[in-house]
Amino acid sequence: MPVDPVSHLYFESSGPETTPSLVFLHGGGVGGWMWRAVVKNLQSDFHCLVPDLPEQGHNILSGGGPYSTEGAADRIADFIRSQAHSGKASVVGLSEGAQVVVALLSRHPEVLEHAVSSSAILRPLPASWMYSPGVFRWTYRLFMAPFKKSDWWIRVNMHGSAGISDEYFEDFKQDFQWMTEDSLAHMMSSSMNFRLPAGLEKAMLPVLVVVGSKEYQAMKESGLDLLKALPDARGVMVDLGPKSSLSKEHNWAITAPDFFAATVRAFVTGQPLPADLRPLA
Repeated sequence: MPVDPVSHLYFESSGPETTPSLVFLHGGGVGGWMWRAVVKNLQSDFHCLVPDLPEQGHNILSGGGPYSTEGAADRIADFIRSQAHSGKASVVGLSEGAQVVVALLSRHPEVLEHAVSSSAILRPLPASWMYSPGVFRWTYRLFMAPFKKSDWWIRVNMHGSAGISDEYFEDFKQDFQWMTEDSLAHMMSSSMNFRLPAGLEKAMLPVLVVVGSKEYQAMKESGLDLLKALPDARGVMVDLGPKSSLSKEHNWAITAPDFFAATVRAFVTGQPLPADLRPLA
């Protein structure tokens, strides 16, 4: 993977050089590989840029921590100026990547053309008192460090907490094994304590806010908060059917990549969104 000389982030690039740039920001605990199937759907018509976020994926090995949502947004803005066509891009983020999208809208709206924020938590989740660096460090020591070589345990985490299929096992395993106590503590404490930032009223660009129908109420309320704060935002809800789950709808870029790609394509080109999406209200 190449490294951007400005932001110092590892990234992958595909698609025609003459097309609009799309930047994809992954969720916490994984890397840019989670966008593989989505990018495959879009790379014939868009210049697709997939960075690993700071202190995650390949960037764990290069240092540059500690991770913070605001710091990640600043480095992604530098990355867009460096790598996107004309120094601007439409940005798509899921989960932790969606929080970075929100921070970008607040801090660097001038580098954005469109934004898609899928499941950005901006309110406290249940038992939020537990979301401290110390708790996350003990989580690493008890549930990650002893199991770095256990394929069984890694699969349990991949299937249960993330709803990811075995197709991505080697990618997930690599990131699980690369994760350090510091990187987990920085990533999780920053993400769980991120709140709606000031300055969103200055983001004068189209934004799509997405939430899964089976997600926590705090996540749905976060989406509504974002809709109220942004001047040009539309909210939709993803429902993958009665047999789906919170984790599968949260990670729908992996579990329903064709649907996700069709949504992104329609939104950034100004076409009607897929009919299966419901209004978020």
